[in-house]
Amino acid sequence: MTAGELCTARSGDGTTIAYERSGVGPPLVMVGGAFTTREVFRPLAELLGDVFTTVLVDRRGRGDSGDAIVPHEAFSYTVDREVEDLEAVVAAEGGRAAVLGFSSGANLALHAAAAGLPVTALVLYEAPFSLAGLPAAAPDVPRRLAGLVAEGHLGDAVATMQREVIGLPAAMVEQARRSPGWHALEELAQTCVYDATITAAPNVPTPAMCALAVPTLVVCGAQTWPTLRAAGAALAGELAAARYVEVPGGAGHEIAAEATAALLRAELAHG
Repeated sequence: MTAGELCTARSGDGTTIAYERSGVGPPLVMVGGAFTTREVFRPLAELLGDVFTTVLVDRRGRGDSGDAIVPHEAFSYTVDREVEDLEAVVAAEGGRAAVLGFSSGANLALHAAAAGLPVTALVLYEAPFSLAGLPAAAPDVPRRLAGLVAEGHLGDAVATMQREVIGLPAAMVEQARRSPGWHALEELAQTCVYDATITAAPNVPTPAMCALAVPTLVVCGAQTWPTLRAAGAALAGELAAARYVEVPGGAGHEIAAEATAALLRAELAHG
């Protein structure tokens, strides 16, 4: 896919949020989860450019975005910071948009909508809320991650995030630490604090989220982890205007691009 136009918006704390715009039609803002940049959405955006203006966001501290929070102040992060980031992007793109969140980015999208972000529709792709047996991380994980980042122990922060929040087996994490790609994960270590905070215990939908009247699709890949499918179905049951959809594919918590694009064309393109 040919890269779209790289744009920026200025958030409330002065952070520059980068995003890539391409396509034609109503805006569809896409926001990713842990260890991702806007690149995770490129295959999906390529399939939607004729019906949506796709807006692929680099969350703060990732890709081409900045971050006003310095490492020794990572503990000061609150979800409101990234709600303001999304508000800035949506304002720059006309003031209202559909929002697709992937993984913990879906939790963030729901937080933002509940806080009043002008959202025309929500698509929550494999949002890891602690429902239907999906466990929440220990309450002190964000604080411990912030301490590791402040002390410069970036690899330990990444490993802690992978083991205690994402739930990867310790042996798999240790194997990953020896891989060439580990350094790229360390560069995103501070953002582990952010995603751990967004999904912090009890990590269940708030009353404001549950009462939202925004049309919402809760989407899971049919081949993703069973715990995510169960949590997705339970989430749709908690939200007032949501329904649950499984799309073919999506093994290993990956976005099933072709099937998701077909769903969004059918459900949202008329907007």
